[in-house]
Amino acid sequence: MITRLPDATRRQVLEGSSALTLALLAGAPAEARNPAASAPAAADASVRVPMALRINSRAVSVSLDPRTTLLDALRNEIGLTGSKKGCDHGQCGACTVLVNGRRINACLALAIMHQGDEITTIEGLAQGDALHPMQAAFVAHDGFQCGYCTPGQICSAVAMLEETRAGWPSHASSDVAAASFSLNDAEIRERMSGNLCRCAAYPNIVAAIRDVAERG
Repeated sequence: MITRLPDATRRQVLEGSSALTLALLAGAPAEARNPAASAPAAADASVRVPMALRINSRAVSVSLDPRTTLLDALRNEIGLTGSKKGCDHGQCGACTVLVNGRRINACLALAIMHQGDEITTIEGLAQGDALHPMQAAFVAHDGFQCGYCTPGQICSAVAMLEETRAGWPSHASSDVAAASFSLNDAEIRERMSGNLCRCAAYPNIVAAIRDVAERG
C-alpha cells in the first residue's frame, strides 16, 4: 500500500531548504563559511623594482612595476612625452623609438627588458638647437598636419635609412639579393608602412624622407 505524503506548498519548500542550509553552515568550519578568510593575500600590484636605463645618451635610474611598458615608462615616469600612445597594440607606429639604432614599438616592449640598451626618443635626435636632418626635412616638406604621429614617423624614418644603407631589402625591392637599394617612392612607402598617419600626409612624408636619402 502506498502512503501518500501531504502536499507541501512552495513557501514550505523554500523555508525548509533555507533552514537546512543554515544548519549545515552552522556546523561547517570557518573557511567554508567565509572562503575569502582562507584565501592567500593577493600579490601587491604596487611593487616596484629599480631599473637602470640609458635614454638619449644619459643614464636614468627609475623604480618601476616590472610590467611597465617602455612607452609608459618614458611618458609617465621619465617625462619624455614626445613618443605618443596611439593604438597601444603595435599597429600605428606613433610610439616608435630607437633601441641600439633599431626601431621598435615602445608600447609592446617592457622597460625592464631594455636595461643597458641605448634608447633614443624623438627628444634625443636634435643636437641642441640644431634639428636632425630628418626633423628639418619634415618641417621643410610640411610632412605633418596634427603632428600626433610625427615623432614616430621621424624615428622610424631615421632607422629605415640605416637599414637601407645596411642592405636590408623590402617587399618592394626588385632584387632582394642586391647589395644596395635606391629609395624610390615605392620603397619608402613599403619600408614606412608600419607608421600610420590619420591625416594622410603621406606624400609629404615620402618627399621629406626622399630628400634626406638623396642628400646622404
